[in-house]
Amino acid sequence: MHSPKAKNTGRRDGSPVLGGSFEFVPLTKPVNRSSPRHLLQRQGSDPTTARLRASESPLRRRGSGSSTGSASGQGPPEEDGIRLNPSLIGISLSSLLAIDLWLSKRLSVCACEDSSWGSVRPLMKLIEVSGHGIPWLAGAAYSLYKSDTAAGQEVMLNLLVGLLLDLILVGIVKAVVRRRRPAHNQMDMFATFSVDRYSFPSGHATRAAMCGRFLLAHLVLAAPLRVLVLLWVGLVGLSRVLLGRHNVTDVLFGFWMGYCQYNLVEILWFSPQTLQGLLGHLA
Repeated sequence: MHSPKAKNTGRRDGSPVLGGSFEFVPLTKPVNRSSPRHLLQRQGSDPTTARLRASESPLRRRGSGSSTGSASGQGPPEEDGIRLNPSLIGISLSSLLAIDLWLSKRLSVCACEDSSWGSVRPLMKLIEVSGHGIPWLAGAAYSLYKSDTAAGQEVMLNLLVGLLLDLILVGIVKAVVRRRRPAHNQMDMFATFSVDRYSFPSGHATRAAMCGRFLLAHLVLAAPLRVLVLLWVGLVGLSRVLLGRHNVTDVLFGFWMGYCQYNLVEILWFSPQTLQGLLGHLA
């Protein structure tokens, strides 16, 4: 009898069987460790080999190269990270600026005739003129010319110097800061100049504070008059906000700046001898 024809199914490892006969591989047969398939399996299962392959990967090489380059100072600079903690000073300044703008707009009740206090606007404009530089310069120069005593001339001369110093310092600060006036302001001010389109600081406030200290220090005034001087200084600063000319911080800084300007006038004080020499040269 002929044996049934065996079906050629191939070896267990997938290689074809030659001669159409079966080939049995004993279980105790040693595995050929030099075969390519076994080498690949061994490389994938060996932890040491896996680590070596990972260290030689392109991503790892790029990462190590960038870190080495950064450490040596030769690589590209690292990207700036997002600041999750903004500056406390910046937040405080932004908050104060927002409060300043809001409060200034709420207090500008005389900014125009249609405002809630529009009927008081003429009075506020009269106070505005009383703190303007031109009336003060003209008054100090006239008093210096008409004064008969050396002490009176000395006081008026130093007041005139203080007024000129105020104009120069305020103009410099305005030109540097360049803060625009409030949007609700009407540019109908008395005798304005180029720097007057800027808001910080308030020249009326600096002049009022400086002149107020000067009058209280060098003029003999009764108590009611001293109170009136202080009241005038406050009303000049308040009128700047009510008319919408300045923000609140412009006026507050102007008061402080004028207060300090008086100290500068005291340092630069012209003595009677200096006054006589100056008047002699002018004559």
